[in-house]
Amino acid sequence: MRINYRQSSFCSTGACVQVAVLDNGDVSLRDSKDLSVAPHTYTPQEWVAFTAGVKNGEFDLVPGALLDR
Repeated sequence: MRINYRQSSFCSTGACVQVAVLDNGDVSLRDSKDLSVAPHTYTPQEWVAFTAGVKNGEFDLVPGALLDR
């Protein structure tokens, strides 16, 4: 089975997460910088809940959050 991963058109570096829908409907998520690491797999329901949260702004960073690292 060949898995066709996609990444966001907003990824300008090529070092981004990639996503694929598997034959059973699950969603596979991997880091394009290190393909030796096993991808995370989510059920369709988990993926829908996550993307709905993203679209709703639930995971937006607060100003300066990246600077605190």
